[in-house]
Amino acid sequence: MSWFGKLTFGSLGLFIGGPLGAIAGAALGHHLVDKKGGIIGATYTTHTRQEPRLERVEQTQAIHFVSLFSILGKLAKIDGVVTRDEIAVVEGFINNLNITEREKQFARQVFSEAKKSRYSIEDFAIQLYQTTKQEPSVLLSFLNLLFQIVAADGTFHPAEEVALKRIKDIFRISDQKFNDIKAVYFNDTDKYYKTLQCTPESSNQEIRSNYKRLVKDFHPDTIVSKGLPEEFTDFAAKRFREIQTAYEKVKQGRNS
Repeated sequence: MSWFGKLTFGSLGLFIGGPLGAIAGAALGHHLVDKKGGIIGATYTTHTRQEPRLERVEQTQAIHFVSLFSILGKLAKIDGVVTRDEIAVVEGFINNLNITEREKQFARQVFSEAKKSRYSIEDFAIQLYQTTKQEPSVLLSFLNLLFQIVAADGTFHPAEEVALKRIKDIFRISDQKFNDIKAVYFNDTDKYYKTLQCTPESSNQEIRSNYKRLVKDFHPDTIVSKGLPEEFTDFAAKRFREIQTAYEKVKQGRNS
């Protein structure tokens, strides 16, 4: 994460602001202070500290990163208790990210700070929406990523579904698209059609048209170009492969 290396003590909170900034600042403060009380990663001149400057795309990536782990922190205790399985799912997700160990530790700290904070999951989702509302495909991809993580333990707690539906409403994502994503991760006989946002009654032309649109929307290069952090391209690639698989399965079933 190019933006991570530019951070100094507390600076990320100032860049982001709002609830996410509060979480980021607290997490960064815990993360950068070493055992001797020094600041790791800060940049100084002989006389004064040089504040980092994040490019616009770096700020966007930082917001998405902090948003994801803040929302996951709230989801982990959405049913009132944080279980070992839920912690294990998030830890597994973090460990699979192609980032440094220091960056993984920062993600864990964001998760921890958000989990115990006074802010709600809606607070984080609203701030993310305000910064990303011009890119609905990015918001859809973000919701898809949350589903991937929630589904990792094989269960879908009713409170998790309620929370994801609230996020769906904040992101202004339709019920149909929400249900299509849900069907991909939780067993449904028509999941391949739902992946393509179609039904068995859809025409071949409609299925092909939806397939082309989805492939374009979820291509990893497209996701990165619209601001999602590069570290999440593996998950965009997974969605991309699911769309391709669904299209092949539907074609096989129709002998077309």
